[in-house]
Amino acid sequence: MPDAPATAGGLLDHLRAGRARTRADLQRLSGLSRTAVGARLAALEEAGLIEEGHEQAPTGGRPAGALRFRADAGVVLAVAIGRSRSQLAVFDLVGRELAGDTRDHEVGVGAEELMPLVVERLRAMVAPIDLPIAGVGISLPGVVDERRRVSVDSPVMGGWDGVELVPFLRTLTDAPVFLANDADTMARAELFSGTPYRDLLVVKASTGLGMGVVADGRVLTGGLGAAGEIGHTRIGAGDLPCRCGAAGCLESVAGGWALVNAFNDSGRTAGHVRDLVAMALAGDSVARNLLRESGRELGEVLAVAINLLNPEAVVLGGDMGAAFEVYAAGVRESVYARSTALATRDLQFLPAAHGDSAGLIGCAALALDHVLAPAAVDERLSSPDPRFSGGPARLASADRHPVG
Repeated sequence: MPDAPATAGGLLDHLRAGRARTRADLQRLSGLSRTAVGARLAALEEAGLIEEGHEQAPTGGRPAGALRFRADAGVVLAVAIGRSRSQLAVFDLVGRELAGDTRDHEVGVGAEELMPLVVERLRAMVAPIDLPIAGVGISLPGVVDERRRVSVDSPVMGGWDGVELVPFLRTLTDAPVFLANDADTMARAELFSGTPYRDLLVVKASTGLGMGVVADGRVLTGGLGAAGEIGHTRIGAGDLPCRCGAAGCLESVAGGWALVNAFNDSGRTAGHVRDLVAMALAGDSVARNLLRESGRELGEVLAVAINLLNPEAVVLGGDMGAAFEVYAAGVRESVYARSTALATRDLQFLPAAHGDSAGLIGCAALALDHVLAPAAVDERLSSPDPRFSGGPARLASADRHPVG
């Protein structure tokens, strides 16, 4: 059982995780007295985060008070921005999607041009829902600074590095904003889905290649936020130029953009790796061979990570992950040839739990993990107005210093 503090936020954590349903459950888990539990629950109820109903006792006797986390106490906004499209959605506080909007945009569009449009799309989605905004989760390709909420090194998003994203959102909400790398949000989506695995490598194989690392149930981002940047690992690819400005990177032979170039060089036409994947699923032999070879190249680098980290499973997601059987076959081929027997003995290869929605669900999980963390809940309960507001009031302290 995960540890949770014996605070109001800790009790809410037990309820959200399903470890408790009644006051008696919370007394047992927290070690608090009935009076202390009651005081904490009263604060949570005043904040609109829980409500008390009735649940018939299994014996048919007197009904026991059943506590329920209120999913409608607010919403979180999810914003997954990629090189050529942006996915937006509104989720309730248990992660159910209430509205969504996915649109392509011009490759190379800058933050100053795209973000105002993103905000207006979000505004249109939240208007009919009419619930306060509790938080906003955003993902971008490449390395990000989670505290400053800026991109710091993204070869595929020219003009985004160093641009603060929070000011764009302030015309819509004062709710806290959280930013993460796109592969890391995919890893969060796996954890949010209730995966039984605590140690995972989550690969996003799309136009570029990235990896989220999960160790003991936590996403590891590294000292500078650059953990999992496997796409720009130098391999034996000669002098092939990469989008990052270097040469010989894994992406130069295995990234989606490189596969599209190779496919078009064969006399066929694909505008995006999603087109190539669709052809592969329809049986196109050229597309299938390119995807399998990309998997082999990825597997050679992945084998080193598997030997180092000994994950229980490898999740293959992103656009290329949609052709899982073809792509995974190539990955397995190299991994089994290059990793140790012990590291691969029980290793599982899995498709992303949420498919094309993994990035959005990961962004929602990013926001929910922060705004509903015990420490964040306790801080909110100590404020004059503990309910989520989502309005243009003062910035919450959780926004200035994200929890976790």
